Amino acid sequence: MTKQKIVLITGASSGIGEATAKTLVKSGHKVILTARRQAKLDDLVAMLGEDNALAVAADATQFDALEKVVKTGITKFGALDVAFANAGTGVSTAGTEQGDPDEWSKMIDINIKALLWTAKLALPHLRETKGHFILTSSVAGRTSHKGSIYGASKWFAYGFGQNLAEEMAQWGGRCTTIAPGMVNTPFFDEPKPDKLDPLDVAEAVLFAIEAQQRCNVREIFLMPTN
Repeated sequence: MTKQKIVLITGASSGIGEATAKTLVKSGHKVILTARRQAKLDDLVAMLGEDNALAVAADATQFDALEKVVKTGITKFGALDVAFANAGTGVSTAGTEQGDPDEWSKMIDINIKALLWTAKLALPHLRETKGHFILTSSVAGRTSHKGSIYGASKWFAYGFGQNLAEEMAQWGGRCTTIAPGMVNTPFFDEPKPDKLDPLDVAEAVLFAIEAQQRCNVREIFLMPTN
């Protein structure tokens, strides 16, 4: 039987984060959930049970706020085995020449800085448990898309994940980069039912964390069949 894990999830109030929380708890793990919307998190905890889940609303781009999330979660559950840096966003105006610098700034804060903050805050606790860091990159972080600033932010996430895996390997920790293609989430204005489902990504996360400790699943690349 797989050891129960305590898992921090950022961007947990919808989409991939919400699906991952449900999947992990169903499989016997416990979750620390954070996102900006307290009401959505509270609804999720009510569904999962207070023994299995804790909600701490925070803006992941704020280091101090995220630090409070980590401390509160460890106070409740006693340890941290996995951190899933899933929070992310895109832009509404594509390209560089026509792009909006204000949108870029907000996206960099969440796609890059919040990822770094999550890693910085989680790593001391993951070192204690020989734990696991997981992050959401994208197919856009593995291939070139003309003028895509979003894609460039996901290239950073992808490269950071590869480098962090080497750093964590020095003390027996594991790091997994999840790189999905298009996922049918609230990220898009229109539903994408023929694309990946958030559950597909959630199951990838579960696979990675339940792999034998000797096995570090460094990357999972998911694409829609069609």
